[in-house]
Amino acid sequence: MQNFLSFPEYRGVSREQFFNDIVPQQKPVVIRGLVGDWPLVEAALQSDEYFCRYLAQFYRGEHVNVVLGHPAIEGRFFYNDNLDGFNYIEGGERLDLFLGRLLELAGRDVKPSVAVQGMAVDKILPGLSAANPAALFAEPVAPKLWVGNKVSVSAHYDGSDNLACVVAGKRRFVLFPPEQVANLYPGPLDYTPAGAPVSLVSLHDPDFDRYPRYREALKNAYSAVLEPGDAIFIPMLWWHHVDSLAEVNGLMNYWWNGSIGKPQQKPTPLQSLNFAAMAMRDLTPAQRNAWRAMFDHYLFKQGEDPQSYIPTHKQGVLGEMSPEFERQVKDWFIRLLK
Repeated sequence: MQNFLSFPEYRGVSREQFFNDIVPQQKPVVIRGLVGDWPLVEAALQSDEYFCRYLAQFYRGEHVNVVLGHPAIEGRFFYNDNLDGFNYIEGGERLDLFLGRLLELAGRDVKPSVAVQGMAVDKILPGLSAANPAALFAEPVAPKLWVGNKVSVSAHYDGSDNLACVVAGKRRFVLFPPEQVANLYPGPLDYTPAGAPVSLVSLHDPDFDRYPRYREALKNAYSAVLEPGDAIFIPMLWWHHVDSLAEVNGLMNYWWNGSIGKPQQKPTPLQSLNFAAMAMRDLTPAQRNAWRAMFDHYLFKQGEDPQSYIPTHKQGVLGEMSPEFERQVKDWFIRLLK
């Protein structure tokens, strides 16, 4: 088994410590017992049946999206061999029927991989988040719920900061720093299993002949197993592979864009990356290097900050934009694309 690096671990983290000390560092940490007092977690610790029954009491009949994979995929939701499709199917189902099926499958030796991923809690299970509040957030952040059996999610990244709380079963997290992107061999930008590019390398069975740089990624990887009540802070752009280790697993997570209450920017950075790839695809290496200097200066501010010498009223997209000016810029860009 690979020897991974260890995360810093905390207990009893306050809201102020989280947002003033931990989040600004943009380094992942594990917070043991953060949501250990949730009734949802207490139900899961009694039994899988109690956990499912607790969820069902909030259910009002909305269908959820169920992901189903053949036993042969061994829990790894991924592409098919040609990368022109996926090795699983999806469909709408009642949550109570899904939970019953999940419990039924738990006793089988051979079973399909099943999961409900990214369920909108406040829509599907109204009242659940109020009964299990995220004390770290002063302002409401809409949670997502992930429930399934022994499945694996390939290394991918989020475009927002992420607080992931294990509420049932166990999960193993393996994280890679953003600078390991080239060593992870990420797949297509615009054709992905769940919206974000994923590493094409199998963590548990890596093909080093085909993906030799993956060895370097593993040297820089962090890992931890989280129990019910534990949480992990995953900063944006940190790649994370997640294994659900029990027959019934549950996770509640919260995404936010840097500061609570600030809406996600549109276009998102990932969308901007797609546009940039289109704009620069035919440039020569020398021309790309020239544009690298421009991006470093204006976007990543590697030298003198443009805001330090351009008057505030003329900073345009480099500074604070009024809603009216932002609309004008977006309208101009839409016309340009047309």
